[in-house]
Amino acid sequence: MDLDGPSGRPAAPAGGAQRGGSGIPGGRRKQRVSMADVARLAGVSSQTVSRVANGHPGVVGATREQVLAAMRELGYRPNSAARALRYGQFNTIGVILFNLASTGNSRTVEAIATHAAAEGYAITLIPIDVPTQDNVLGAFTRMGELAVDAVIVIIEIHLLDAGTVTLPPGVHVVVVDSDAGDRYSVVDTDQAEGARLAVRHLLDLGHRTVWHITGPETSFASQRRAEAWRQVLKEAGRPVPPPLHGDWSAESGYAAGLALAADPACTAVFASNDQMALGLLRALHEGGRAVPGDVSVVGFDDIPDAACFVPPLTTVHQDFAEVGRRCVQGVLRQIRDGGDWRPGTELVPTRLVVRESTAPPRG
Repeated sequence: MDLDGPSGRPAAPAGGAQRGGSGIPGGRRKQRVSMADVARLAGVSSQTVSRVANGHPGVVGATREQVLAAMRELGYRPNSAARALRYGQFNTIGVILFNLASTGNSRTVEAIATHAAAEGYAITLIPIDVPTQDNVLGAFTRMGELAVDAVIVIIEIHLLDAGTVTLPPGVHVVVVDSDAGDRYSVVDTDQAEGARLAVRHLLDLGHRTVWHITGPETSFASQRRAEAWRQVLKEAGRPVPPPLHGDWSAESGYAAGLALAADPACTAVFASNDQMALGLLRALHEGGRAVPGDVSVVGFDDIPDAACFVPPLTTVHQDFAEVGRRCVQGVLRQIRDGGDWRPGTELVPTRLVVRESTAPPRG
């Protein structure tokens, strides 16, 4: 080893190649391609390159293609972090939610991600195991550290509605599945109308009354559906059977179904979601009750598998894609309009999908 330096250290290779110590052949660190490099190759100004990189519409088509070709040739990648700091926008939407396993929540998140991407935004997801005030505020703190432009909150249980949990002020936020429209911008499926469609359908078929399997008592959606079920029966002058409580799972629908299968007076059931309806169908089959010959069944959600149940399930269709789209549009309006927005609730319509699990009662 040559020790030519005055300090006895190994001499650096000719040309100062050791500087940077990058491991690249010759010891030279690969330099980052700059906007000026792209401008020189494309024969345009750096300002034009900046406009193309930021998607500015005021660039002639041929010039835009020329700049993009130079970017590809040089391997130029816009520095999104620097751009975010410069313009104060990160093109990221945070999503805070409780219970990702829920069919409605998972499909809503999928729709949010799809529509956010179409608008040039990414999403950052933070699930909450136990939706308490501390956990919600902690999630907002983490969202602040991750530099998001707005937040969509999906917490179906009664926290925001009752004021048990409040969101930090000054944050661009849209809430899903809540009755807090007097304080926040809320997007939700028309839960009550969907339930009314289900119960009226069964009454119109000639059933004397309709039994009901609810979702969790803490769920806003479950409560809205149960209230509408009860209201339609009372308005029609029909008896209101005691509801059976489930937890959205097929297992809970099966457990409730065992009791219903043993009751010969039961000829029609409205289950608060399709998964519980699936468990109900099994229980009725095991109890020797034919569907729809002996008992008609209606679900809620219209999950992709509902048409493949035995029999194919009559259910209320929720437009999760539209809920996701409106959530994204809602936060983008707040981002673009600043503080110029008003609290309120947008309801996404539902529709009844009639399949083979409902029919008039025997006789």
